[in-house]
Amino acid sequence: MKRLFMQEVATRDGFQNEATFIETADKISMIDALSQCGFAKIEVTSFTSPKAIPALRDAEAVMQGITRQPGVEYTVLVPNVRGAERALGCGIDEANLVMSVSEPHNRSNLRMAREDSFAQLKEVVSVIGQGPVAVNVSLSTVFGCPMQGDVPAAEVLDWVARFADLGVRGVTLCDTTGMAYPSQVQALSAQVLKLFPELQVTLHFHNTRGMALANTLAALEAGIDRFDASLGGLGGCPYAPGASGNVCTEDLVHMLDLMGYDTGVDLDLILAASARLPGLIGHATPSQILRAGKRLDLHPIPEHVHNLSRQVVSAVAEVAK
Repeated sequence: MKRLFMQEVATRDGFQNEATFIETADKISMIDALSQCGFAKIEVTSFTSPKAIPALRDAEAVMQGITRQPGVEYTVLVPNVRGAERALGCGIDEANLVMSVSEPHNRSNLRMAREDSFAQLKEVVSVIGQGPVAVNVSLSTVFGCPMQGDVPAAEVLDWVARFADLGVRGVTLCDTTGMAYPSQVQALSAQVLKLFPELQVTLHFHNTRGMALANTLAALEAGIDRFDASLGGLGGCPYAPGASGNVCTEDLVHMLDLMGYDTGVDLDLILAASARLPGLIGHATPSQILRAGKRLDLHPIPEHVHNLSRQVVSAVAEVAK
């Protein structure tokens, strides 16, 4: 049974897209619940400017308020040196840096050219140094950009190489706008694993076009063993019209469990946490398993079926007379 590493991103990637501000105490309670589920990593929050992402303006309070579970890594998004300094003051396990491999998407999302983003993130890596805090780089739109179209694999590999040369621990290949398809995912994943065996490689899928689970299977075939997912399927991208959220954690874990993979997480605990989301965010989530139940969650046989069986027996008895 292959061991997989599931990484929960709802409390950052999901909550930052919600119109309703989720109270600090509720965020802490949710993260504490997720910490009991068996995730390898939880992306807690973002140390971006509160003006840019007001939904996560309580980053310090959340990080300082959670109860940390041994064996779980607590990661945060860090956009620049100032964010890194704030995050380091909260005892994070990992800093997650983000830029897009697509020039128009990077300019739209981060308000700067890719080279400027790289220079800024290079400085962040330097500040964090070779200490106990790990660095991961999430590369957005590696499978396509809604403004540019296809992004050449050679460009993606070049950006991975530039960050690998800085000594980062890991790289996340992000299907930011749900443009990935399985054969593409398998080919690029295999290339990255082959060229950068020293990197911890994660795949991050969105379900915009309903292909997140299929893309996960393609990544597994290539040898990927780390996956981001978002409780309830929360998330999205403001620069992709019609984009839905990330792959839903409970839907993904349900599939992987049925296929015999060791995800390390407790699906029942995940579902209990997911059931709390509508009350926090004020609307339903895309979770299919929360709505329909697990595959073998059986239902009572309707009473009319029992009645029908008795009627058939009676009818047969009458004929026999």
